[in-house]
Amino acid sequence: MPTAPSPALPTPPPEIRANQHIYSDYFDEEFVYQLDKNILQLLDRVWFRSELVGFEDYPQRNNPDKPLIFASNHSGMAFPWDAMVALSHLWRKLPSLRDLPRPLSAPMLSQSALMNPFLVRNFWKRCGCVDATTLNFETMMYYTEHNLMLYPEGVPGIGKGFNRKYQLQRLATSIVRLGIQHRTDIIPFYTINGEYLNPYAYSWDWINNLSKKIGIPFIPMGPIILMVLLQPWFFYMAFPAKLTFVLGSRIKPYELTDKAHDELSRDEYEALSNKVRSRMQTEMDAAVRQYGQQPYRWAEMWQRIKENWRYFPFFLPFAWPAVFTEFEKQYTRQGPQKNVNLDLTSPGAWLRMIWRNPFTISFFIPILGWIPIAIRGYKGHRLGKKS
Repeated sequence: MPTAPSPALPTPPPEIRANQHIYSDYFDEEFVYQLDKNILQLLDRVWFRSELVGFEDYPQRNNPDKPLIFASNHSGMAFPWDAMVALSHLWRKLPSLRDLPRPLSAPMLSQSALMNPFLVRNFWKRCGCVDATTLNFETMMYYTEHNLMLYPEGVPGIGKGFNRKYQLQRLATSIVRLGIQHRTDIIPFYTINGEYLNPYAYSWDWINNLSKKIGIPFIPMGPIILMVLLQPWFFYMAFPAKLTFVLGSRIKPYELTDKAHDELSRDEYEALSNKVRSRMQTEMDAAVRQYGQQPYRWAEMWQRIKENWRYFPFFLPFAWPAVFTEFEKQYTRQGPQKNVNLDLTSPGAWLRMIWRNPFTISFFIPILGWIPIAIRGYKGHRLGKKS
C-alpha cells in the first residue's frame, strides 16, 4: 500500500518570508571554525576552562521542523564572553551542527563596531547572531538549519549588577508565546560563575540610560572602571572565572495551557512567563550551590598555564587586542581558502602582531587611546539611533 504523503509545512506569512534573508546575511560558518581553531580554543582551555554539565544526552527536537529554544540566564555586568565560550564549546562537541543553537542577541551589540570584540566588524553576526527583535524571533522559528539560543532577561539581565547576579529578571513573554505557537520546547541551561568575569560591578539606571545613547547597554561601576580609562583594552576584559554551563529540565510551554497561542491575553502570557521563570530560578539556585562556590579555581588555572606556557602571552587578556585584530586581517586576506594559522608560539609573536597592526597600540594608551578607538568604533553609526 502506498504511504500517505507527509503534510506540507505551513507557509510563513509574507512578512516572515520577506525577512528570511536574515538566515544568511552575515553568518559565516568558516569564520566561526577558524576563530575557534585559532583563538577561542586556547582561551577556553587556559582562561575560562569551561565545563558542560548534563549535555551528554543532548536535547533533540520534539518537533523536527522547528528549532528548539535554548534559554540561559545573563551573567550581568560583563562583556558576553560567557555566550562566546558556551557556543564555541558546543561547536567543538556536537556531532551535527544542526543541533548548534544560533543566538538572538541584543541589537545594541551589533549597532557599532565598539561593541564587537576589539572592533572586529560584524563579529556577532558573522558568528551567527541575529538581532533579537520580535520579527526576527518569529522568522527564526521557520529556520531548520540550527536551533536557537536567547537570553530572555534581555538588556535588564545584562545590567542587573553583582548584587542580583543569580536573580532572574522578568522573562520576555515572546519565548512562551512562540513556544506555544510552534509547539517546540524550551531548553534551559544555566551559566554559573559568569558574573565573576567582572566581579563586584554594579549599575544605576540613570547611568545606563545615558550610556545607551552612545550604543553601550550599561556602564559597570566596579573595580575595573578606572582601568577602562587608563587601559582601554579593559573594556573587553574578563577575569579567569571557570565558566560552567548546566543543562536544565525541558519545558513544554504548550502543556502549560489548554488555550491556543492567539487566545491568550497579555496577562495570561505574563503568568505563564512567571511560571517558567520560577521553574528556572529553582534549578539555577541548585546549580549555583553545586558549581558556583569556587568561581576561579586558581590551582586549576595555574596548572593550565603551565601546560600551555608556549602560547604565552596569548591566553592573557592584554594580548587579545592584537590576536583578534591579526585574525581578522588574515581571514580577510586569505581569499576563498580561508585557512588561517596564527603563529602563537614563536618568540616575539605578540610584538610582531602589534607591529603589523599598529592601531592596537591605542588599547594601551591612557585616556587618549579612546579617541581613535571611538572614531573607528562609531564609524557609520549615528549616536542615539534606535535599533
